[in-house]
Amino acid sequence: MVPSITLNSICAPSQDVVAREIEGEVIIIPLTAGIGDMEDELFTLNETGKQIWQRLDGIADLKQIATELATEYDAPVEEIERDTVGLIQELAQRKIITVQ
Repeated sequence: MVPSITLNSICAPSQDVVAREIEGEVIIIPLTAGIGDMEDELFTLNETGKQIWQRLDGIADLKQIATELATEYDAPVEEIERDTVGLIQELAQRKIITVQ
């Protein structure tokens, strides 16, 4: 069961995946069965996803991450919050991250 993701959620990459940056994209590779999508063993993140991924340290909550990104990119914080929660929900569903 996927935990409920909110702006108060604190997340970190799962120890069951390895991530590498290749040509500006983060590629996430599952190390154990049952991680990711059966049809697509690799999961890639674009530039925005990469910025979120790099901030998943198990300390900062999603609101902090979204606020940092909104400031850095001079973007509406509500839009960044929505996109951050959406990505994290997908990563949690695929068991790529852990939610504390």
